[in-house]
Amino acid sequence: MTRRTRPEDKIRCDACPVLCYIAEGRAGACDRYANRGGELVRLDPLTIIETAAEKGTPAVPFLGEDGGTDWDGDLVQSGRPFVTAVGAGTTYPDYKPAPFIVSQDIEGVDMVTVVTEGIFSYCGVKVKIDTDRHIGPEAATVRVDGEAVGHVMTSEYGSRMLSLGGVDHLTGGSKREGRVTCDALLKLCNREAVQMEIEGGARLSVQAGHAPVIDGEEEKLMRVGCGSATIGMFAAQWVAHADEVIVVDDHITGVLSEHQAGKALGVKPTGIRVKGRRSTPGRYFQVARPGTGWGGTDLADPLEILKEADRKRAWPGLRLLMVSTTGEQYAYFELDEALRPRSAPIPPALRASAERIAENCEPSLCSVLFMGGAGGSLRAGVTENPVRLTRSVKEALTHVSCGGADAYVWPGGGITVMADVMEMPTNAFGYVPTPALVAPIEFTMRLEDYAALGGHMDAVRPVAEVLGEDVRRVGQIGADPHDTRRYRWKGKG
Repeated sequence: MTRRTRPEDKIRCDACPVLCYIAEGRAGACDRYANRGGELVRLDPLTIIETAAEKGTPAVPFLGEDGGTDWDGDLVQSGRPFVTAVGAGTTYPDYKPAPFIVSQDIEGVDMVTVVTEGIFSYCGVKVKIDTDRHIGPEAATVRVDGEAVGHVMTSEYGSRMLSLGGVDHLTGGSKREGRVTCDALLKLCNREAVQMEIEGGARLSVQAGHAPVIDGEEEKLMRVGCGSATIGMFAAQWVAHADEVIVVDDHITGVLSEHQAGKALGVKPTGIRVKGRRSTPGRYFQVARPGTGWGGTDLADPLEILKEADRKRAWPGLRLLMVSTTGEQYAYFELDEALRPRSAPIPPALRASAERIAENCEPSLCSVLFMGGAGGSLRAGVTENPVRLTRSVKEALTHVSCGGADAYVWPGGGITVMADVMEMPTNAFGYVPTPALVAPIEFTMRLEDYAALGGHMDAVRPVAEVLGEDVRRVGQIGADPHDTRRYRWKGKG
């Protein structure tokens, strides 16, 4: 029979709305706070940029424009200890000052950095996937473990875009949807791989800083440009070796002889005609359906986009190169007596041009940008009058960072931030099973500006105090790592 721990032997954690009762030697639902000897402790340390690397927590340094560390007006830099909010703790239930409000002298200027781990119910990620492959129609639902976690956004140049998370998925659906969404966001933000499926589209494996895997195949290259742009870049390398070049692309397929670049180089009309909707000379839309074949189309055979050649202009022996926008697919043909394209050995110069296209393509990567709204509760940890912090940020008096990484602050109302997770320390994110992400956020400003916005001046501490070993007694508790009885959020992992 298992002995139950008496309620009076537990301590209550107030770091988030879950308010766990934690027994001695156990961790709370978030795995970030624990009971050690009747004292609430953090299981991960406070991250300081200057010492992060030596402690095994890689972080991106902040350098001046010349690569040096002299202060040039930048509020955050690597030449001084920068206290991040990673491991800092939260302000919940929000009336309290931020866990660390740190002051230091920079070139004779008194500066202060307010750090806190925000509990973000209003958060998500924007995912950029460098690929020509069709992953799914715009606005299609993205699912993880069968649950809807976001949707496909409008494509950008050479990339597909996803919008994942958000309060509607975290709290607006079923409990399982919220848990799966939170877990997927946590993994993506901490640079772990997440498997997902797009309705009517592909299966994806997405991991920040790594190539996407689409339907089991790892992507290699991001396209150099659309079909028209590719012609503009490489036309001069083709004219001596081919009579016609067609660059196959899902969005804009280019035809050299019709394109302005071809005309400027003296390429005569060839009579090679392309299916699809003609836009401007040498540029065609909708030559095929979207897919995972040539240039992001569903084509396995590029000849499918050709109409019968114009007999008044085409000629036997006409040299035709067809190539994709990444140079990964290419084929060479010559017209026979009936003006039908026949496969032929590709000349070395044209093979080299396809390789040159590939050389100019950047590696295909997944980028993950955390996005969250710093609401009134979080701002209360900075100042007794939260709207003043918002105004200070908008007036560029306060610099906002996430785990030490520069954050882009969206225009308009509130403090809506976006940061690249690759620029943040490893494992910078946590969670609480409300469900919500816990993310680091820092506000850096002049001390006089902090006082002017109604900051918690009594809570300001010198940086030397924060760097000391006695600031917080944080360390792993001595529990049996194989003990599975400690409370964990169902569905995590």
